[in-house]
Amino acid sequence: MLARLQSAMGRDDIIEQILLLPEPKPAFPEQSSINRPINLIVGYDASPSSHTALDIAFWMAHQTRLAANQEVVVQAVYVVEDSYGEAKYHPLKLNRKLPNFTSSASEISKSHTSILIHPTARETVSNVQQKTLNTIQEADRILWQARSLAEEWQGSFKSHLRFGNLSQELKTVVEIESADILFLGCKSIYHPLIRQISPNFPCAVVGIPNSL
Repeated sequence: MLARLQSAMGRDDIIEQILLLPEPKPAFPEQSSINRPINLIVGYDASPSSHTALDIAFWMAHQTRLAANQEVVVQAVYVVEDSYGEAKYHPLKLNRKLPNFTSSASEISKSHTSILIHPTARETVSNVQQKTLNTIQEADRILWQARSLAEEWQGSFKSHLRFGNLSQELKTVVEIESADILFLGCKSIYHPLIRQISPNFPCAVVGIPNSL
């Protein structure tokens, strides 16, 4: 798939630029993947770099469908990281119901991670609930951007909203979806996120070219 992308871009240096972690060697003989779709996961947060990563994923999906006539599903993952730190007060577990995501091109996979909110002495429960609602609304806006790009490409698409540690939640989605590639808006193997998820990541990790 990477070679196909490189050829479509008319370049000969793309693979060495964007392959941040190689595909791991399987511990057991690989099962046939003929009957299952190719799953491309993208870490997305609406930043320009993550937008580029999503665009590359759709481009690769398009090239693969044309060449192999195989279903390819692109999946965007947005992770809301816990910024409250360790519990110093009795945690308030909120009933997290996401707004309705209406798009023919997407499905939503909600994290099973509970949100634990720890109000400080200056925060009321109402304020914490409002902050949580604002966070979910912002997540909806970000994933709406990803779905809009999916509709432009007219391909199979899913989106995931996760709560917790960024590297761990990305790994969880990769494992659940049996991902073939994880796309990130990183340009170097020395990026802090790449250092966190390596080694022994379940699939290859691809970034974006230095020239983009």
